[in-house]
Amino acid sequence: MQLNSTKPYFIRALYEWCTDNNYDPYILVKTDDDTKVPHLYVKNGEITLNISMEATEKLQIKNSFITFQANFNDSIENILIPINNVLAIYSPATGVGMEFPLLNNNDGDKLKNEKSKQFSIVK
Repeated sequence: MQLNSTKPYFIRALYEWCTDNNYDPYILVKTDDDTKVPHLYVKNGEITLNISMEATEKLQIKNSFITFQANFNDSIENILIPINNVLAIYSPATGVGMEFPLLNNNDGDKLKNEKSKQFSIVK
């Protein structure tokens, strides 16, 4: 029996913690052909997105993807992010968050090397 990944559960938990404490949750995303984001805001193959209730509409954090609508430069965009592409979720105000290894979409057991980012340990 294959177990579900813990990643979407941690993302939902940190999203809820940020929201409960009135902090905006942000996600850092590795972009690829499966990621639907405004490419104008992509830098070095990554994009940082505010996923707070005020910044998004119709936010869904599912086990395999995150979807929502957001306004970019006066244009509503439909965003789709595979869960495997989420590199981190965090609060910029506190530094509290969690970094995730980038999984190869072709083989979920192999980890890619990814540069380290600084976040506080969640207590």
